[in-house]
Amino acid sequence: MAQLTNERVAFFNGQIVPESQVLIPFRDRGFISGDAVFDTARTFHHKPFRLKEHIDRFYRSLKYVRIDPGMSPAEMTRVSEEVTERNLHLIDRDEDYWITQRVSRGVDAKWVDGNDGMKPTVIVECTPLPLKARAKLFRDGIDVIVPATRRTPPDALSPRAKTHNYLNLIVADIEARTKNPDAWAVLLDTNGNLAEGIGSNLFLVRDGEVLTPQSRYVLPGVSRATVIELAENLGVPLRETDIDLYDAATADEAFITSTSLCMCPVRSIGDVTYKVPGPVTKRLSEAYSKLVGLDFVQQYLRNLA
Repeated sequence: MAQLTNERVAFFNGQIVPESQVLIPFRDRGFISGDAVFDTARTFHHKPFRLKEHIDRFYRSLKYVRIDPGMSPAEMTRVSEEVTERNLHLIDRDEDYWITQRVSRGVDAKWVDGNDGMKPTVIVECTPLPLKARAKLFRDGIDVIVPATRRTPPDALSPRAKTHNYLNLIVADIEARTKNPDAWAVLLDTNGNLAEGIGSNLFLVRDGEVLTPQSRYVLPGVSRATVIELAENLGVPLRETDIDLYDAATADEAFITSTSLCMCPVRSIGDVTYKVPGPVTKRLSEAYSKLVGLDFVQQYLRNLA
């Protein structure tokens, strides 16, 4: 049995060490060029949810950018579970973790003595979910602003790969927050259709039908896939399609999915407002809670000041 400490531990290039010992060389290409990929799952009742789906997507991202992590998916899964287990004593029973896998291409061979090629930097770590900071989103709903910055198009770099290169989304988010510090950005794609924000997928509801952008133009989230699955099981009509600002203006409800939030109602997109939560959003949210065995809405709301 590994000794428990008062500092979180992480897996770093083959060993589990205190987080303070995870030190990245400044010439690592993940730092210099964003040449890295990652994925993040979350726990419910301290148990990882759909970790296999997250690891599978992680390895698709690695394959897309041609990085070999030197570990099999099964090994990455085992390490993710061990890191989570070894950090559970540091959170309360009502809290949960993000579990994140990160792999960069490493330090470029030209900077390495002997020029023996690059070795990937591999990290698995976990962070407590920001339950208190995001609690008000479930009470009030999310305000969405659509910035002028467009989402990187798939013919330039596929958004389906979850890479460390988030600058496109970050610039858009900063733009949105200059107008409303609490707003979340949802970018348009280069065709003028609504795409996605940082770590979040958008859904609209109109006349009882749920609409969400096509997966070619977004990172298809595991939470997004869960909602699609739940809608099918409940007989709620749902389509992946192009949705634009007209669709947002004429929608009855809207919500966002993400790993940490699961699904959270949207209060507004620009100057268009919605009921929080709408009936379809509430029905799907309740089904989501039943699936994971935890009322995640209450998990957030109990952290309101």
